[in-house]
Amino acid sequence: MALKHYEVVFIVTPVLSDSETTEAIAKFENHLKEAGADVYSSEGMGLKKLAYPIAKKTTGHYHLFEFKADPSIIAKFELELKRDESILRFLTVSLDKHGVDFNERRRNGEWTKKSETEEKTA
Repeated sequence: MALKHYEVVFIVTPVLSDSETTEAIAKFENHLKEAGADVYSSEGMGLKKLAYPIAKKTTGHYHLFEFKADPSIIAKFELELKRDESILRFLTVSLDKHGVDFNERRRNGEWTKKSETEEKTA
């Protein structure tokens, strides 16, 4: 079966220390790599306020993985996320060609701030 592009965003409980949060994220990244996925991006978005309380928590550490994998491993990966008590919520999305293109351009820094030389000439 052909490999597909995915991205998963998950929220880690804020109760964990920084090292425990890093371990939890590394555990899921290793799980993807062991299953044969190519992880393109692992991006921490930091501690953010939740829109509504989840398990009596009002904040959480957001993290995003972008990867390419066989669709059969997604169910196993999501089961691991469900079993881990440190994960409050997660969302896995299959990307189409436009999403893949957008993420590639974002990773390459196309939307970062303009350099000082560009600002002076404008």
